[in-house]
Amino acid sequence: MKTLLAALLAVCVAGPAWANDTLKLALGQRGNWDTGIEELGQQAGIFAKHGVTLDILYTKGAAESRQAVISGSVDVGLDGTLSVFATFAKGGPVRILAGQMTGGADYWYVRADSPIRSMKDAAGRSIAFSTQGASTNVEVLALLQQAGVAAHAVPTGDPAGTLVQVMTGQIDIGWSAPPFGLQDMAAGTLRLVAHGIDVPALRDQTIRVLITTPDALANKADALRRFVVAYRETIDWAYAHDAALRAYAAFAQVPEDVARRTRDEFFPKPMLQPDAVRGIPAMQLDAVSFKYIKQELSPAQLQALIRIPAK
Repeated sequence: MKTLLAALLAVCVAGPAWANDTLKLALGQRGNWDTGIEELGQQAGIFAKHGVTLDILYTKGAAESRQAVISGSVDVGLDGTLSVFATFAKGGPVRILAGQMTGGADYWYVRADSPIRSMKDAAGRSIAFSTQGASTNVEVLALLQQAGVAAHAVPTGDPAGTLVQVMTGQIDIGWSAPPFGLQDMAAGTLRLVAHGIDVPALRDQTIRVLITTPDALANKADALRRFVVAYRETIDWAYAHDAALRAYAAFAQVPEDVARRTRDEFFPKPMLQPDAVRGIPAMQLDAVSFKYIKQELSPAQLQALIRIPAK
């Protein structure tokens, strides 16, 4: 009997464990705090606890991430909310899985020797944003509209590539997101011109969302639900523990004090609200004004588009 029990125990121990579900993600701007949440959660074992393994692709912005989702190359992507409205209105296969960013931590800067001091000086100048349809695209349009000036908005990709174009004189006003550029500004190489939160209307709007497709919702519904559960849990952990700051500092390759400033000053926790898309009426008006959509989405369309799993 003891031999039989020992044999059964050996089979149980040696038998295959259930594998986690793997989800592929396309996230913009590697190294940003908000786009690093998934990476931090994976490192901390939070996603694994919920039976999910993440395969993360970092892109230069929303346009690349959106295309990866629509093509089926990834299961979840990060996109600007107005672009999601536009894609959905045109019949594109996108659904909102979670809110990602409420308000804007992105900022715009110039070289220290530039005569530009504010957005009112941007008239006729070139000003950067990441990719077409990204939240930075919307922020630029809103900043220029608020300043009452016309400028040449140019997609320049990621912060590193944008900085090169600013320093070589190809672009007058660059864009970035913390922590990238903070040390340059502290050193006096760059000078801040505008901040995304300078536009009051954007402060309570979910400017970026995590998207998926109807096919993914049909075929991977439970895995996506567990992903959102783990995503919520990771946000709570990331703002409660210094271990998250240390992990982020290593991931973004910045000193820990810069990591702390990035999280606490530029990305306070209320900005990361996964459970709702906030400011929809104002965003609909902006989407029409900025020519993303011809007319506002109906309540039925919004209900079909926004598929955030219940808590």
